Amino acid sequence: MISHDSLGLVILFLLVFLSQGLLQELWIRFMRALKIRQVAKEYGPEGHQIKAGTPSMGGVIFPLCVVPMYLLGYREALNLTALPALAAAVGFVDDYLKVIRRSGDGLSSLQKLFLQVALSLPWCLMVSRGGLSLMPGIPLSPALAVPLLIFLSVGIQNAVNVTDGLDGLAAGAVAISMLGFLPFLSRSIGMPFAVSIFGAALAFLWHNGHPARVFMGDGGAHFLAGGILALAVSTSCLLLVLPMGFLFGVEITSVAIQIVAIRRFGRRVFRMSPLHHHFELIGWPETRIVTRFWLVHVVGMGILISIIYWIF
Repeated sequence: MISHDSLGLVILFLLVFLSQGLLQELWIRFMRALKIRQVAKEYGPEGHQIKAGTPSMGGVIFPLCVVPMYLLGYREALNLTALPALAAAVGFVDDYLKVIRRSGDGLSSLQKLFLQVALSLPWCLMVSRGGLSLMPGIPLSPALAVPLLIFLSVGIQNAVNVTDGLDGLAAGAVAISMLGFLPFLSRSIGMPFAVSIFGAALAFLWHNGHPARVFMGDGGAHFLAGGILALAVSTSCLLLVLPMGFLFGVEITSVAIQIVAIRRFGRRVFRMSPLHHHFELIGWPETRIVTRFWLVHVVGMGILISIIYWIF
């Protein structure tokens, strides 16, 4: 027997999935009509040049996933949308600049970092005043919580963004993360938001799976990243951001390792970073990389969750 709460969440998922799928199709047609296409970056793998004509900024539809939550009465869950919305604003500015410049380059790294910190700060201050726990029973003082939250916010936004380099990779990984959150969100306001992001990610995957008909863009990646961090905070276990962001952490770490290796030692660790490009250059097909990275994400999540609860 399905409980009323469970039935409501199933209906919420269906509404989000169907509405996001339809809106994404309309967005793709709109972008094609305006001839607004992805511009391939010069330093990407050569094989990605064939993707240059694909419409981008598909993530502009993601924030609308909260509308079904409102219509179905899950209005307390809207409190979790502040960080995703602020993070998405930075990404959409970057996407817009790429469009008007007809270039793969938008905001500079420093400009993006400044905006990410500036727009994350109000949310970090608000959350820390309400009380924040590293784990249940292990509270964090605001003096520690604010800088930690800013670091995590900026880090996960950039991590999801660099992961979004292969068809379906980031969207599928986020969907897996949302499923991972569900056992920790029972009867909490985070549950409908996680279900909504799950539905939006799967609907996007319908269009973004290989060969992609649309790309996510920075705005979409930032929105999903903000959702992961906001949900981790809502569980009263901030450490959950580590397993739920496992694959994204691996990808951004590979970028950091590559930069340090080149600048410090004058040599590369990977053929290209982030890590998924390394596997492309050694000959793995894109679909194999994506499915195996998803599996790595599942296993990594399970291991880190086990370690966290074993230690604490």
